[in-house]
Amino acid sequence: MRIEQLEYLAAVTEHGSLRRASEKLHLSQPALSEALTKLERELRVTLLDRRRSGAQISREGRELLPYMSEVLAAVDRLRVAAGDRRDETRPVRVGTVHAATSTLLVPALAAFARHHDGSRVEVLTLPQPQIDEGLAAGTLDLGLVDALEGDDAPAGVEATVLLHGRPVVVLPAAHPLGTRAQVGVEELRRERFVTMRTGSVMHRFVHRLFGADVPVAAHTTDTAEVAKALVAEGVGVTVLPDYSVHGDPLHRAGVVEVRPIAGDDTVLALQVRERRTAQQRLSVHELRAALVARAAEHRAAVTAARPAS
Repeated sequence: MRIEQLEYLAAVTEHGSLRRASEKLHLSQPALSEALTKLERELRVTLLDRRRSGAQISREGRELLPYMSEVLAAVDRLRVAAGDRRDETRPVRVGTVHAATSTLLVPALAAFARHHDGSRVEVLTLPQPQIDEGLAAGTLDLGLVDALEGDDAPAGVEATVLLHGRPVVVLPAAHPLGTRAQVGVEELRRERFVTMRTGSVMHRFVHRLFGADVPVAAHTTDTAEVAKALVAEGVGVTVLPDYSVHGDPLHRAGVVEVRPIAGDDTVLALQVRERRTAQQRLSVHELRAALVARAAEHRAAVTAARPAS
């Protein structure tokens, strides 16, 4: 019996079928089926009901799940404990798409540093798919990503919403569209555009917003920070989550401005993601707590700044 066989069965249970589990595990369906067949032979029970409509966990499999879960939890604790002994000085590694860097990430890192002189944090700018892959593989400890309504974290990764926000148009100071209270889609379509790279949440949103007629891309980038810098230089305009712009030095200095998108009611979420595990290193847990605390402070400040109705 191998640990991954138990993990495979847990995935079939979580995702409801052999096909969906194979997709989430990035494993071919025949390979997954063969691994579980070997486990069935070893345990001498039928773990899967294999039908023409697909394979699902059997009654015998469900009865054994609590015991398998105990084994997997114990293995997870062992891995974490071994990792803590081996990597006591290893930095906390955070992958970010550079969302809410000034609003949330930098203040949270500063608060963490004040109470953890001996702990180091390594921040990596990565596309969102690579962040999720790094979390699942254990090469990243935390990830900061944007999400659209209905987006789910991949298998083995947990997500906590830190902030909700709206997509906004980011303009250079004194841009003609800055005279508008809102910017319409057709007005935006005529502008040179700084777009996010394929695979990012904002790339998906822009294509949803404009349909087949997307504005001419002046530049493409992986990060909100580069997009804002290009807008500030007058290269083009862009669309970003409001929490990625408010509080940014370029926004505070009046170098860039933001305007709502007329007729759009999309809600975005900034999430902190982490690998689903029985135990985290203390430094990882406390940096996550610093991010959550800073998000709460930001929400309270935004609420206090709203005019009374």
